[in-house]
Amino acid sequence: MLNDLFRSLPPEGVKILLVLFLSFLTGLEREERRAGNEHYSFGGVRTYPLIGLVAYAVSLLSGGQMLPVIAGFAVVAGFLMLSYWHKLQTSGLPGVTTEMSALVTYVAAALVYRGEFWIATTLTVASMLLLELKVALEGLSKRIAPQEVLTFTKFLLLTAVILPVLPDRGFGPFDINPAKAWLVVVAVSTVSYGSYVIQKITRGQGGVMLAALLGGAYSSTVTTLVLAKRAAREKRPHLFSGLTLVASGMMYLRLAALVTLFNRRLIMLLGAPFLVLAAAALALGWLWSRIPDPTSGDVEREFEPKNPLELGAALGFAALFVAMLVATHLVVQYLGKAGVYSLAALMGVTDVDPFIMGMTQSAGADATLNVAACGILIAAASNNLVKGFYAYGASDRRTGVLSLTLLTALAAAGLAPLLWLAW
Repeated sequence: MLNDLFRSLPPEGVKILLVLFLSFLTGLEREERRAGNEHYSFGGVRTYPLIGLVAYAVSLLSGGQMLPVIAGFAVVAGFLMLSYWHKLQTSGLPGVTTEMSALVTYVAAALVYRGEFWIATTLTVASMLLLELKVALEGLSKRIAPQEVLTFTKFLLLTAVILPVLPDRGFGPFDINPAKAWLVVVAVSTVSYGSYVIQKITRGQGGVMLAALLGGAYSSTVTTLVLAKRAAREKRPHLFSGLTLVASGMMYLRLAALVTLFNRRLIMLLGAPFLVLAAAALALGWLWSRIPDPTSGDVEREFEPKNPLELGAALGFAALFVAMLVATHLVVQYLGKAGVYSLAALMGVTDVDPFIMGMTQSAGADATLNVAACGILIAAASNNLVKGFYAYGASDRRTGVLSLTLLTALAAAGLAPLLWLAW
């Protein structure tokens, strides 16, 4: 029945109804806001629909030409400027939100004339949300520290500014593609930044188990060192050794996400081992942390992660990634798969991300998929073993022995898939 009603109306009649509806919604929101305000405030349920009708009429009379529509916009803006000046004189309140919403109403009505119904409706709804959520948005701005805004700006710099301008083709004898290399930097930074943001949002909540989970996604090596140093004074060997294993379990989920992004064929080989290793480490780590220790009680989170989006660190990662591509090419060419496996074991001592990301690019080109998969497993296992020694050296003796034992077992389990992948 409603469809029949709309069909019976002329097309321009439907547009006028939509203009009135959208303008009235914004005017209604402003009218409700003005009801409890003793100071002067522009417009309401009559003024906003009138602005919408003016915009639509100007668009119709001009045949959609932009110059008359812009002139009408300027005239409405002039009236709004007079209203704003009067508000400053009478109340001294500098807010210009209401006047801006009136300009949005004008633009939305002009869009309706052009048949851009979805855009006009979206602009109106977005405007109403920004008006209605004033208290929540202003509260959010007070809770966000200035350095977090800078951190997000750096994230946009890495993703939306630098990445689009890099050439997407190979250069030099090793066919290094700057766009793909930086895309790897962006992907790794995004995973770390996501964990960083969640840790900031959940600060003071969830206890050390949540810290281990999020820290493992951020950097399992850093998390292992932080947990080990805290274990030295907490005297909770089962708790902290179990949390260390949980962090390393999260590392496998992190690696699975990164490999999936850059090489779907490679994740077909590594997906099942990664998921099994992650599930086993998370489950065993949680159960192990539940074993009673001599000291009991809740342990609160303390670790606050550093900003993972420093431009210098991103450039350093990019350089290391390119170096890994070159090294992998040379190793495969002159040393074969034994050289790849040796390089993988060596890279486990440091950050494994550049090597593993290099393997995602080399798999199927310089190295076979099986060799690349084996190299990634060896690097992850080597990194787990090294973290075990880090934990042993930084924590108390009991926690250190347990952490080293658990991470050594995880490293050995991580090498088990080589039995069928290496053939």
